[in-house]
Amino acid sequence: MIQLNVDCPHCKRSLLDKEETKDDCPVVRVTIRYKQKKGELLLSSLYGSYNHTQSFSIPSGETVSFFCPWCNSSLMSTTRCTRCNAQMVSLAIAEGGGIQICSRQGCKKHILEFEDLETELATFYRTYSTSFHE
Repeated sequence: MIQLNVDCPHCKRSLLDKEETKDDCPVVRVTIRYKQKKGELLLSSLYGSYNHTQSFSIPSGETVSFFCPWCNSSLMSTTRCTRCNAQMVSLAIAEGGGIQICSRQGCKKHILEFEDLETELATFYRTYSTSFHE
């Protein structure tokens, strides 16, 4: 498993919070909204981990809206989850490309994306190659 450095795709600020950790890595901190409630969601930045905590309880199967904690822009994508049809959430990977996660509580669908496959994948591999060998 590798730790991803994720940014807001709008303001480009890091979403990593090094003060909090999950799986011995900084958390990804985002703002969430469910019905009339607004709070924080802390996600593990370790790719493949589903470890998270949230400010309030969300029933399994419900969808949540995600926002950047810095610029308050929506992180919701136009892409739909191929597993449950919920709207996906889009986060930028600092080294290039992005990751999309499902907005439905309990769905584990995620997509790792590279726009310029050759360049971004090479950068991704150089950045994270030590993680592959540990």
